[in-house]
Amino acid sequence: MSDEVLLLEKSDGIATITLNRPDAMNALSRKLSDALSSAFREIQDDPDVRVAVVTGNGKAFCAGMDLKELGTGGDESRGTKIGNPTADAMRSFEGPIIAAVNGFAITAGFELALASDVIIASTKAHFVDSHVRVGILPGWGLGVRLPRLISVGRAKSVSLTGNPIDAATAERWGLATQVVEPDELLPTAHALAQDMASCDPEMLFSYKKLINDCMGMTMAEAIPYETATSTAGALEVTASQIEQRRAAVQERNRDRS
Repeated sequence: MSDEVLLLEKSDGIATITLNRPDAMNALSRKLSDALSSAFREIQDDPDVRVAVVTGNGKAFCAGMDLKELGTGGDESRGTKIGNPTADAMRSFEGPIIAAVNGFAITAGFELALASDVIIASTKAHFVDSHVRVGILPGWGLGVRLPRLISVGRAKSVSLTGNPIDAATAERWGLATQVVEPDELLPTAHALAQDMASCDPEMLFSYKKLINDCMGMTMAEAIPYETATSTAGALEVTASQIEQRRAAVQERNRDRS
């Protein structure tokens, strides 16, 4: 097994990022956090990468921040750090991010999954928000995203107790888009990533941005914003580009049938 705390593989427009501290349940040490930030900056600068898949090695996706390290109070402690460079690096990546949650996603690990665009879960996945028990408030968006995703009441029932969400419940509540057997997790995530990567990259990035932008608006704000964005984009599309894309869609439909 590699001694690296993070593994990065690139193939066919897809970057697979694997947290690789299985003995520590992939807890986010300072070293792993820095490596994760660097990986997202690297793939953002790589024109061949369109989609990222994030997963964990071993029985956990990510057990959150490394509490042993946090408790030392030394130079490696995250307790005195301000901001979240990893969250910033993930937001700077323009392509879709798929979280392939193979096991426990706890606290900051839960936040890591929620910072992705799509969550696919193994049947062994469990999502736990233990901030209220650890004594540290979330700072990566969990308190903002989870209520919007699964409802305020459900989010409070989870976050104000530290009780876990199992994979089946995560799918039923809309937290996970799909739940599959463990040996099907990465193939399923990569199949979705391949579908995304096969799209026009400019449109792929622009559509993700449009969805994210509109999520921060009221309906009254979002509809005209979408219309204005669509109109501006349409003015830049040529007839030949539309014809090429139409032919590509027809070919894909034939292949899938």
